[in-house]
Amino acid sequence: MKSAFRSAAQALTLLTILAGAASAADPVRVRGAITEVTADAIHVKARDGKDIAVKLSAGTMFISVALTDLSAIKPDSYIGTAAAPQPDGTLKALEVHIFPASMRGVGEGSRPWDGAKDSSMTNGAVGSILGTDGRTLAVKYKNGEKKVFVPADVPIVSLEPGDRSLLATGGKVVLFATKSEDGSLTAVSVSVGANGIAPPM
Repeated sequence: MKSAFRSAAQALTLLTILAGAASAADPVRVRGAITEVTADAIHVKARDGKDIAVKLSAGTMFISVALTDLSAIKPDSYIGTAAAPQPDGTLKALEVHIFPASMRGVGEGSRPWDGAKDSSMTNGAVGSILGTDGRTLAVKYKNGEKKVFVPADVPIVSLEPGDRSLLATGGKVVLFATKSEDGSLTAVSVSVGANGIAPPM
């Protein structure tokens, strides 16, 4: 496994981003496919069809996103899940991502998300795995808990720290970027799907 993030300051920056802290400096989230890689930038064809140039900096973090399955989730695994509400008050997962130990605590809590209508993002530790089919997770976080049902067709991925070698034309990405006064974007983190997958977050 590659070493975790290059400094505590970078890790704190990513935690702030994934926590969705509401502020005027909220990062821009871009999802799409890489169309060009240069020495200091990537160009992305976003899901809405826009061509977006995003600068890279010495502080940009890179994360590899690989497909896995439900068996990779154990009690006390630290996970994140975008999910939609169900009538009984539980959540139905739209995706699940498993954090490495170095990212435990990132974005802990539950907050609105833009994955689907009324969806949320919940990051926390798996307290228990419930149900006869073992597909319901009790996800615990500070001051709260959510029960999340994970359908069989929902993508489950693992996250690992990576480097610039992950970047290639055609690669699918989800990235967080800061926006300068001139409108230019600089990536804080870039998550790249391994083996051509699209990061489902």
